[in-house]
Amino acid sequence: MNYKVLLVDDETDILEFVGYNLRKEGFTVYTATNGKEAVEKALETEPHLILLDVMMPEMDGIETCQEIRKHRQLQKTAVAFLTARGEDYSQIAGFDAGADDYIAKPIRVKVLISRIKAMLKRVDTGRQEDTDSDEDPERSLRIDRERYLVIRNGKEIVLPRKEFELLALLYSKPQKVFSREEIFSNVWGDNVIVGDRTIDVHIRKLREKIGEEHIVTIKGVGYKYED
Repeated sequence: MNYKVLLVDDETDILEFVGYNLRKEGFTVYTATNGKEAVEKALETEPHLILLDVMMPEMDGIETCQEIRKHRQLQKTAVAFLTARGEDYSQIAGFDAGADDYIAKPIRVKVLISRIKAMLKRVDTGRQEDTDSDEDPERSLRIDRERYLVIRNGKEIVLPRKEFELLALLYSKPQKVFSREEIFSNVWGDNVIVGDRTIDVHIRKLREKIGEEHIVTIKGVGYKYED
């Protein structure tokens, strides 16, 4: 499959270096030098993956990621930060904005390519699963995987990618308690390092949108879904 990757960085040497190595691996590469241009180009090309810098003019990477996640046609696009900002709070902000991965510079090319391929593999898996739709009329909540929609009392709710994947995991087996380790592995992947607060933030946001009663905390273990 010919994957499309959008590189976003205000440093042209980074775009040239990373772009060159991705093209060598067979990727189709698009570039943008600021957040505003990135959103426009993402909507135009609908890439499989977007690599974002954090510090950029006009619209920084966090704002850009948030804007990207507002568009339904980009819900299935993987977004990763590739940045020199390695502080914990920057990583938390990145994941809270809807990113799938946070990659700190400097990084060896081979490692970067490996991380990219791992993300794209998860995207492929998600797209295959999107052919399924949970349509049981007895359930108070329904998930439309193909359109990335949650339907509650007849109302459609659009969720950011990670919130949707987290809900879909819990929803897939009502009453099953998913440990935090299971959630991290299934939603973020074993190669992505995220802090404990990341999952708590996503759970809080989901409860605000679908109702407090559906996601139950099992203290010291994890979470489960209840209809």
